[in-house]
Amino acid sequence: MIETIDALDRKILSNLQRDASMGLEALGEAVGLSRNATWRRVRALEQSGVIRARVAVLDGDLLGLKLSVFIQIRTNRHDPEWLSTFAAATRDMPSILAAYRMSGDLDYLVHARVADMAAYDAMYQDLIRRVEMSDVAASFVMEELKETTALPL
Repeated sequence: MIETIDALDRKILSNLQRDASMGLEALGEAVGLSRNATWRRVRALEQSGVIRARVAVLDGDLLGLKLSVFIQIRTNRHDPEWLSTFAAATRDMPSILAAYRMSGDLDYLVHARVADMAAYDAMYQDLIRRVEMSDVAASFVMEELKETTALPL
């Protein structure tokens, strides 16, 4: 397990955030460590949960998922059963990329990616069939200025 994240760990993480397919040899060279030392650190970062997954970031537009939408949800129910149902529904719907419980005026914020308005409507109809909500509003992304999965290290 990792006790603290040091400068070398941060270099490893920065490199992996840019390119998770980077081999141990190239990663070690980039951070100034041997292949084995790099492997031990990467393994420790994975075992500690700091590295949750290594994934490919795909281009939604090129895959026909051209409409990005943020859905603002308010509910009159704030009990564990409702939250469990809502969380299960969002996890089960592939077009929903992220769902957050919010503070303030808004209860939940959902980010989804779909092909078009008809696909959004189908997803919306599916969601409201699964979960009771008091108010739903959607904002459609007109232009993506920045989107990243990289954390500031």
